[in-house]
Amino acid sequence: MYKTILVTLEAKAADRAIIDHIKALAKLLHSRVVLLHVADGWAARTHGPDAVSPEVDEDRAYLEKIRTEFESAGIPVEAELAFGEPADEIIKWVEEKGCDIVAMSTHGHRFLADLFLGSTSREVRHTVDVPVLLLKAK
Repeated sequence: MYKTILVTLEAKAADRAIIDHIKALAKLLHSRVVLLHVADGWAARTHGPDAVSPEVDEDRAYLEKIRTEFESAGIPVEAELAFGEPADEIIKWVEEKGCDIVAMSTHGHRFLADLFLGSTSREVRHTVDVPVLLLKAK
């Protein structure tokens, strides 16, 4: 059913809910998982893949840690670091590489917070043509 699951990560504690959920789902369905984090700091937006900064180094280390966690659970996994605006990069990834479902943690903002803070999950779910699983962070 879901051969490839794209899991978007923010490199924050909120990721734990979606990580744990997808580990169980991927094992059950024998899915391949792709972990995607979008570095969106100044260096990442300015220099893209050539960015060098402590933040980008931390992002790479975080992705590797989570990749190893999935791999240790026997789940086929890849990790990718993108650079730029998170919603744009997630949508671009789905359109260019394809997946069967996108899995994201959300913060559960309501109306006014979404208007002022924006909502990556809102933009992704209204743009991509695959199901989007949203799990509210604890």
